[in-house]
Amino acid sequence: MKIRNIEVFGYELSYKHGNYVMSGGQVVTSIPSTVVRVMTDEGIEGWGEVCPLGPLYLASHGEGARAAIREMIPSLIGKDPTNLSEIHIAMDASLRGHSYAKSALDMACWDVFGKSKEVDVATLLGGRIHSSFPLYKAVPLGPAEEMQAYVMACKEEGVRYFQLKIGANPYEDAERVKLVVESTTEEDFIIADANGGWRLQDAMLAAKMIEPYHRVFFEEPCKTLEECLYVRQHTHLPMVLDEVITDVNTMLRAFQNGGMEAINLKISKFAGLTGSKLVRDIADKLGLRITIEDTWGGDLVTAAVSHLAASTKPDQILTVSFMNDWNNEHIAGYQPRSVNSIGSAPEGPGLGVEVDIKALGQPLFTAI
Repeated sequence: MKIRNIEVFGYELSYKHGNYVMSGGQVVTSIPSTVVRVMTDEGIEGWGEVCPLGPLYLASHGEGARAAIREMIPSLIGKDPTNLSEIHIAMDASLRGHSYAKSALDMACWDVFGKSKEVDVATLLGGRIHSSFPLYKAVPLGPAEEMQAYVMACKEEGVRYFQLKIGANPYEDAERVKLVVESTTEEDFIIADANGGWRLQDAMLAAKMIEPYHRVFFEEPCKTLEECLYVRQHTHLPMVLDEVITDVNTMLRAFQNGGMEAINLKISKFAGLTGSKLVRDIADKLGLRITIEDTWGGDLVTAAVSHLAASTKPDQILTVSFMNDWNNEHIAGYQPRSVNSIGSAPEGPGLGVEVDIKALGQPLFTAI
């Protein structure tokens, strides 16, 4: 099998609750998502997607993904999409870095691989281990009372896993955590995520004030790995690291320095499902739990996340996010879809979803 041509599409994803607010003044209302369609000489096509969370969250942005994909796709024409090693060698030879852009192409090749073998991607990633997994709800940064009310409303919908956006004034952040903890019970799970928003001193203040709340995980207090390691060495709060874990090497360094008990595994940070499977499996050997998600995305990103989660040991999963629950737009029939804050992976071949090509419009560009 060989890749005959690749089409690249773009569409806007808007946040269904208005404004998604994080530390550092980051506010998302809508962001551009990029979709790739890999078409083969055997008539099998695969779909992939990448959606960076704006230009400030990581070293990535929507237009950057499209420019990087444009640079790489000529090198993939004529390659076997089911040979993931060959695909990554070709991408790396044509463009250094830009893992997030490579993620969309990698995802599409996994979709082709599964369809060619008539099995789902979860099976290819090691085997479908469980049929469902818990999903978390992100709570945008805002006044403490508003965040508390948001959590209480989510609990009425059956949500039990929450990621609180903090990383502003540490005293106000401690109040945010306090009110949410008081509004939840032992069956609820809370991650206080600063998204690297604090300087070291503020992170230490926040950790000291939040430490008495034993049901709280602390996530990504500072912008650098060095700062996060320092905070972890001075608090008993269980730590989740996210943005600073950019590859296997940084994960191993953080682990060897006692820096965390879990990582947030966003598939586009690791060039797609291929790199994410490696990170997941190493984390498992190290005893680390993982949150499985991506920076943002629609139905295709959600499908990829679901297959990685379905093939991950249940006791390794910290939580999972279905990004398509956060958006108004859907290009694959709002599939996979969560039910009462529980997710599952489609059972059809490949990613198991059907893309509505009409919803995407005309390609931005094509390589033949």
